[in-house]
Amino acid sequence: MRRVLTTLFLGGCSLLGGMLAVTLSYRITPTASAQPAAPVPIAPSSNEPAAVEAVRLSERFEQVARRVAPSVVAIEAVKQSTKAESKGKMIEESGSGVLIRVAGQRGILVVTNNHVVSAAAATQITVSLADNRILRPSQVWTDPESDIAILRLDDETLNTISLGNSDTARVGQWVLAFGSPFGLNQTVTHGIISARDRGQISLGGSIRIKDFLQTDAAINSGSSGGPLVNLDGEVIGINTAIATHSGSYSGVAFSIPINLVKRVMKQLLEKGSVARGYLGLKVAGSLEASDATRLGLDKAQGALVEAILPDTPAATAGIKPGDVVLEVDGSAIRDENHFINLISAYPAGQRVQLKIWRERRALSLEAIVGDWAAGLSRFQTKTP
Repeated sequence: MRRVLTTLFLGGCSLLGGMLAVTLSYRITPTASAQPAAPVPIAPSSNEPAAVEAVRLSERFEQVARRVAPSVVAIEAVKQSTKAESKGKMIEESGSGVLIRVAGQRGILVVTNNHVVSAAAATQITVSLADNRILRPSQVWTDPESDIAILRLDDETLNTISLGNSDTARVGQWVLAFGSPFGLNQTVTHGIISARDRGQISLGGSIRIKDFLQTDAAINSGSSGGPLVNLDGEVIGINTAIATHSGSYSGVAFSIPINLVKRVMKQLLEKGSVARGYLGLKVAGSLEASDATRLGLDKAQGALVEAILPDTPAATAGIKPGDVVLEVDGSAIRDENHFINLISAYPAGQRVQLKIWRERRALSLEAIVGDWAAGLSRFQTKTP
């Protein structure tokens, strides 16, 4: 039996207008910068090499923290609640973000999560810098389907951080997570990359593009939008959600890979929105081992088709309910989220070759990718 964890966004909400906030909202005010302490000599022992290595790793953590922290910001957005029990009331959503510089773009950009700033006007968003200055963005771009948002700050003098390459992130690699959990700005935690390509988690109806890095770095409410960085001080992920039984950190957190952020950001800045492809079919939430065995597959791998919508590219291509999509243009499909992500990345009009499993044998079909935005009102979340 598959055990299901609750998956939570990491923004912190508090109701305004006389209601007591459950989420902690106090902040730590930075004091004057302290001088680094002199290194403590390590007493000779039979374990000296390991001790020296541990000290060097600690020093590397310190170096990365000093380099990254000035570019990490806290974000607050005032918006109307969409929840039934408080609909229409003003709430304050808190989260985190990271400052970057993009060639050809004026000012400094903040990368954060859409769920932190969604439905809030630029005038209702505040960005608190590491030196306690408070700025408001002049422009906001959002992509609900990937939960990515970009804010523009009209200040060229701010500290920024470099974006790394999440494709090279390795399981077991050390990482540091930065953010404002429970309103505690400039918090740093450490851990490792626990897994890659995580997508089979539920994050709400609007989020369709899911391809996360999993980490055991401690992340909590208010950390949404903060950076996950490698030991070179480069951003490799944007912290977004946690899986938990209790509602607090349980050692399983998810970050959007920075290469996905780069692709989404490029389209947002150039076009104002993200163009995505679709085929017009609904896939099952998972392909279980029992399903694979019943269908004659030797691996529980691929995307199981549940339904075909009429007058769509999938219907024209001859895809049928019960088919399993094994490959797209020669790329093996891991699961339904991998399939959704691949098709979404294609432009409308692109021809793709599909390897389909039907009635215990493989078939080859060709499909022409459609424009997701044009048919969005007809389709639901799990429709690639």
